[in-house]
Amino acid sequence: MDELLALIRAQKSGDAVGIASVCSAHPLVLEAALQEAKARGDCVLIEATCNQVNPFGGYTGLTPRAFVEQVASIASRVGMPMQRVLLGGDHLGPNPWKSEAAVDALEKATRMVSDYVLAGFRKIHLDCSMACAGDAQVLPDALVARRAAQLCLAAEGAWRSAGGPAPVYVIGTEVPTPGGATEDLDTLAVTSTRSVEETLRAHREAFAANGLQQAWPRVIALVVQPGVEFDHHRVVDYVPRNAAALRVRIESEAGLVYEAHSTDYQTPALLRALVADHFAILKVGPALTFALREAFWALDELDRQWHGDTTQSLRQTVLRAMRSDPRHWQPYYTDEGRREFDMQFSLSDRIRYYWPLPEVVTACEALFARLGVEAMPASLLSQYLPRQYESIRSGALENDARAVVVEAVAGVLRDYAGACGRPGAGLPA
Repeated sequence: MDELLALIRAQKSGDAVGIASVCSAHPLVLEAALQEAKARGDCVLIEATCNQVNPFGGYTGLTPRAFVEQVASIASRVGMPMQRVLLGGDHLGPNPWKSEAAVDALEKATRMVSDYVLAGFRKIHLDCSMACAGDAQVLPDALVARRAAQLCLAAEGAWRSAGGPAPVYVIGTEVPTPGGATEDLDTLAVTSTRSVEETLRAHREAFAANGLQQAWPRVIALVVQPGVEFDHHRVVDYVPRNAAALRVRIESEAGLVYEAHSTDYQTPALLRALVADHFAILKVGPALTFALREAFWALDELDRQWHGDTTQSLRQTVLRAMRSDPRHWQPYYTDEGRREFDMQFSLSDRIRYYWPLPEVVTACEALFARLGVEAMPASLLSQYLPRQYESIRSGALENDARAVVVEAVAGVLRDYAGACGRPGAGLPA
């Protein structure tokens, strides 16, 4: 975690630098992130979320150790040293089991946090903001902090057992909903400085009450709501003046910055403004798999135009899988008139839950195989993938379907690298 701690020190010294937190388990997203960091000679922060990866497999089927093995395998293939890969756990807490009683959900969350640290994750977001069965709908800061301290104890114990660098922690009670808003929205209330003070006080007291005074200096970031979010088809843009009080408030906290969630789909200039306002860690996830889905859909249509209609359409395979198991999207896409549209094009990108399915993986590989028999026609590339086509024409990108998908994701990551002032990344004008 030395690179991350150095970044925090630079931020506290007045440098407007940050880092993107890549929150995805998709192998092609991970490949893009690792390749981009290697090209810049930079480190990369990759995080798994509690729903994606947990002791019971999550929706990816991966345990924390299996996720690390997957990242290490891809890193080895692209030539990225694992010493420059920072691993984090996002929203680690009872969220996957919030329908259960708090005692049971927290028992599972405790095991999850331990497993993450034992597997090598060292940036731990302690998120106990979600109510469990029997809880009040909105939890008081003190209860959230006590539960977070309970999980921190588990993380510290796992670290002492495993050795290696000490974990660093992210806390916060005003945590945006993982994966984006569940309803249409126009504006958001920015976290108040009073809430910041109450959150910090509650967590300091809870850590002290649990003998975690040595861990408290390793709390490096606080999650607040800066006024950024996205729903199904709209993005709430960052307005710096609305977060001016937050910016000033964190400057008095030594070693502490903000972590911004749901930064997906913000413009490069607004991402840069967030970093300048001490939101030094920018979470991004759905925007990456959204770009991946865009590229796959474009290639699927290119394939149809080039080779004719086929029963092996990737798009139809994915939609068929989504209809067969609607649990990951049905509670979110409630407008029956536009449900099919939302399933494919919502910014919340619930499709990301279906990429790991065997039939979808097979369909993706079949598409790559069909498009790899000969070079894809320039005319169709220009029609369906104009940005990637320009890169292919210039020789910067191979005429290869898989490379096109990785490049689509990499384009989003370069926006973040530029906004964060990462090495080798051009800054936005």
